[in-house]
Parts: sequence; structure tokens; C-alpha cells
Amino acid sequence: MTDTLLKLDKLKTHFHTERGMVTAIDGITFEVGKGEIVGLVGESGCGKSVTIQSILRLLDERSVVYEGEVNYKGKNLLNCGKREMQQIRGNEVSMIFQDPLSSLNPVQTIGRQITEPIMIHQKVSKKAAKEESVNLLRLAGIPNPEARINEYPHQLSGGMRQRAMIAVALACKPSLLLADEPTTALDVTIQSQILKLMKELNADLNMGIIFITHDLGVVAELCSRVIVMYLGEIVEEASVQELFTRPLHPYTQGLIQSIPKIDGDRSEELYVIKGTVPSLAQVPKGCRFANRCLYANTKCFDAPPPTYTETDSQKVKCWRYKEIQEMKEVVPREIENAK
Repeated sequence: MTDTLLKLDKLKTHFHTERGMVTAIDGITFEVGKGEIVGLVGESGCGKSVTIQSILRLLDERSVVYEGEVNYKGKNLLNCGKREMQQIRGNEVSMIFQDPLSSLNPVQTIGRQITEPIMIHQKVSKKAAKEESVNLLRLAGIPNPEARINEYPHQLSGGMRQRAMIAVALACKPSLLLADEPTTALDVTIQSQILKLMKELNADLNMGIIFITHDLGVVAELCSRVIVMYLGEIVEEASVQELFTRPLHPYTQGLIQSIPKIDGDRSEELYVIKGTVPSLAQVPKGCRFANRCLYANTKCFDAPPPTYTETDSQKVKCWRYKEIQEMKEVVPREIENAK
């Protein structure tokens, strides 16, 4: 990949718990280029949020142990001191959290929450920081930003709060933006506006973006590349086109097959992937998806599969992916026709 902005190399994130050490992220490797939007998908509990929190080291390091590397512009963030990380957070790498109401400070105005990082990182006057804050709110699509800058989070609607959170994240014009399901709690109209805004900001500022979502429709609209996670591992990585036209991993196939179809047969039940994501304290010794997979055999239960490279942009972690592709009944018509 040219102009690599971020590279995770065999990243592992371990947590100390009452049951002992558990591994939430187990040796994941991927890259994000400048100006690229990468989608991170998977069920709850698969490690998506822990992944991006590990990038910025937001987890309580008294109970967390990291392994591997998080290389940002060639610098391993896991080796940086606290002061250096403070300079990187919000300045070069920013994050949009899922719930802006709990992420924004309820006793500070929106304006103050934007001006503070600008004054700290950019070393500008309070007047200049305030002017920039108004510009950022306007850029984020908030009407009458001169008045909104003096309001508190509870005075804004859900969509406005999310836009304000985006303005806070963009205060110092970061090179990399980490977005943790920023549109999940919004209605479809506001969601569409936020996605349009993020695409425009990505194009205008040439930011790299990691976008976490459960919604594969959002992935198809926003992202150029997709990483599918399951129980702390990457099970498939592909371009958006490859993922929707030729998904290789049975888990990815199940996720796509679960998408409701507008023109589908309403008498049929929606497809669901049977079972649930196992506990981190009871990780299977073989393929982690084997106990939910329709095509698992003895080998799948006995040994973890390696990561196979199918094309330059598509990789998959599955023992039987080639056999599955050759079996017509394995790839449902809905998946073959998905766009």
C-alpha cells in the first residue's frame, strides 16, 4: 500500500481479569493509507472497539498489556511515553465515540470543548481558537454556529451532538480519524447526512478513517476496504467490491446473507447466524467460528487456520474457503447478487 498512514503489526491486547489473563485482540495486522476509509465490521464482542482504543492506548494500562506494534507514520505508539501520546491524541489522531452525550462534557459549552484542544495543540490565541471553532461547527453542518458555540450538549439534538463531536474530533485537523459507530443511535435521515459529511471531510482533508459499524449498507456506501473481525481475529479482509460479490469466509457470507432485502419474500424468516460469539475466557482451540459454521469439519475444530492470500486485496482465515466456493449450494443466491 502506498502512503501508509497506520500499520498494525500482530497487535495483541490482553486484559487482567478475575479469571486470569484474557486476550481481546489476538495478533491482528492491517494497514490504513492516507485518504482511505477502512470499515471494521463484526458482531458485538468481536474486538472492534478494543482495536481502535488500543491504537490510541485509551484503555486502563494498569489492567492491560499490549504486544506487537501500532506504527503511525513509522512511529510505534506502544513505545511512546504519556506526554508524547497526549500530543498525538486529538492532534494527529482523533476519535469519534458512539454516544456523544456521554463523551461530551455536560458542564462545558460546545465552544469550549472545541477551543481547548486547538489552543493546547496549535498554540493559538483564544480569539483565533474561537473563530476556528465556529468554522468547524459550520463545516460539520451545524446551522447558526455563532450561537451554538455557547450552548451545552443537553441543549442539542442527537444529530447536532454527533456533529459537534465530529467538530471536536476535527479541531486540530488530524491525519487519522477513528469512528466508533458514530451513526448507530441516529435516525436514517441524520445518518445519511453524517455519512455524507464524513465523505466530504475525508476528501477535503485527505484523512485516513477507520469506521466501525454493524451496518453493511453503510460499509458499501462509505468504505473502500473492509476488515471483518470475529472473536479478536481478522477472518477476512477485502475491497468493498470483493466483499459483496465474492465473500470467502463463512462468517462474512452469513453477515451479508443477514441483510434484509427490500424485494425479498416477506413470508420467509430473516437469515440469522446460529449461536453467539464465545467468551474470551473460552476461546476454541481450532477455528474460532467452527462451532457456528455450517461447513466445519474435524480439522476446523482441531487447529486454527492460517491466513490465505486470495488476491492482492483479499485475505481470508479459513481452512475450507476454496472448497466452499466450489460448492454451489454454499454461496446463496442472495450473496451472489449482493452489490
